[in-house]
Amino acid sequence: MKQFNVPNIYRSPLISAIKQSRKAADKLKKDFSPTLLDLGNLQVYLARHFGFCYGVENAIEIAFNTIAENPGKRIFLLSEMIHNPQVNADLAERGVQFLQDTYGKQLISFDSLTKDDVVIIPAFGTTLEIESLLQQKGIPAEKYNTTCPFVEKVWNRSEQIAEKGYSIVVHGKPKHEETRATFSHASSHTPTVVVNDMAETVELAKYITGEKPAEDFYTEFKGRYSEGFDIREHLQKIGVVNQTTQLASDTQAISDYLKSVFIRHYQLTADTIADRFADTRDTLCYATNDNQTAVTGMLNTPADIAIVIGGHNSSNSSHLVELCENELTTFFIDSADRLLSPETIENRNWRSKELSVIHQYLPQKQPARILITSGASCPDAVVEKVIRKLAGFYDAEQMLDTIIESYLN
Repeated sequence: MKQFNVPNIYRSPLISAIKQSRKAADKLKKDFSPTLLDLGNLQVYLARHFGFCYGVENAIEIAFNTIAENPGKRIFLLSEMIHNPQVNADLAERGVQFLQDTYGKQLISFDSLTKDDVVIIPAFGTTLEIESLLQQKGIPAEKYNTTCPFVEKVWNRSEQIAEKGYSIVVHGKPKHEETRATFSHASSHTPTVVVNDMAETVELAKYITGEKPAEDFYTEFKGRYSEGFDIREHLQKIGVVNQTTQLASDTQAISDYLKSVFIRHYQLTADTIADRFADTRDTLCYATNDNQTAVTGMLNTPADIAIVIGGHNSSNSSHLVELCENELTTFFIDSADRLLSPETIENRNWRSKELSVIHQYLPQKQPARILITSGASCPDAVVEKVIRKLAGFYDAEQMLDTIIESYLN
């Protein structure tokens, strides 16, 4: 796999050494047990897979190269490069301006852009409408396009099954940049509708079977379907694709559920299922799947608490929190600064996004056993800073330095 030139400010000698060691020992990625950092009274278990993925490193490399290659020019990002506060702040410090927020709210008018400006498309991709707008202004949308290749894979697969007459059901958060982009690309080829979760999928299925009156669809799914969508016609033959940062298990469950509905409603067999339902399992992102599977493997290790590191609006990080908190007390932070002291932590609620101060969060018994992972947009350097701060709470920083030396030697 391609190696990217990511700035050293995001690298960590400790995490890089651990990842390289695990990769050498497990080239086929079959071992999802965590890595133990034994610091005496503190035992840290790092997930097998975490942190920057291919798409994120690709986007960061392009963004920083774009800044270096265009001195004196105005450089804009359509929205956040990735959902990580440090990376976006670093880009802003280098003069990059954001045209929209993460939900599509305009921060700087497109009318202010000129053909001499540079516009970077973020890793989530963008809509065909915005691409067209940029091209009309003489700004080459493709020149500084950091769209993740695995997001583009979803778009390509959508186009392929559209050519065979399938409509598209997108499993994604309706307001998320990636979902908006995927909806735009898919709906340019075929009727498309977005579902947020299984509950909405169950309701959508009732229109397929006729349990709900067709006219109710347009109210219930307002803003979620493509122009000209005919509920009586366009759900007779479908394929399911996803926002790549969703829980892979959730997307698979939604696909399996809709498939079972089609089998019952149309009395399909193994030989005829493809006439109504497309196989789209190959659109699941490998990194999202690896990180989620690594959390499942990590949770098999007895522990006291889990800490997930990632941006508060990072979808993939939120899903890692969701997996962890099903098993044990979990804290969601975006930096070591959230560890206020050994007694208090600033924790982000992954559902409401509310930030609150939690007291007595560290285990009272020793050794304290803490599971740690991070989202795909979280730099390894941030993970090391969290580990170092925790080690400091247990007077174990020197032991951590010894572990680093053992990996590097």
